Amino acid sequence: MPALARKFAPETEPSPAHRRKIFHASVLVTRIEEWFVEADSAEEARALFAAGEGHRATSGERVHLEVERLFEGAE
Repeated sequence: MPALARKFAPETEPSPAHRRKIFHASVLVTRIEEWFVEADSAEEARALFAAGEGHRATSGERVHLEVERLFEGAE
């Protein structure tokens, strides 16, 4: 069976005047997440959450995003 060859147009680089730049940012993100703990009372559960205990049930929705710092190019 004969082999088929396809010709493709050569990929062209954008001119330096039209090349897009890469920017990096330090971003503060606020999310609403659902967490759970096992406890005997609501007061105990609040104390456990306040102490950083618990397990995340869902990663939540992003409700706020704020760019702290913006960097041009790689650092």
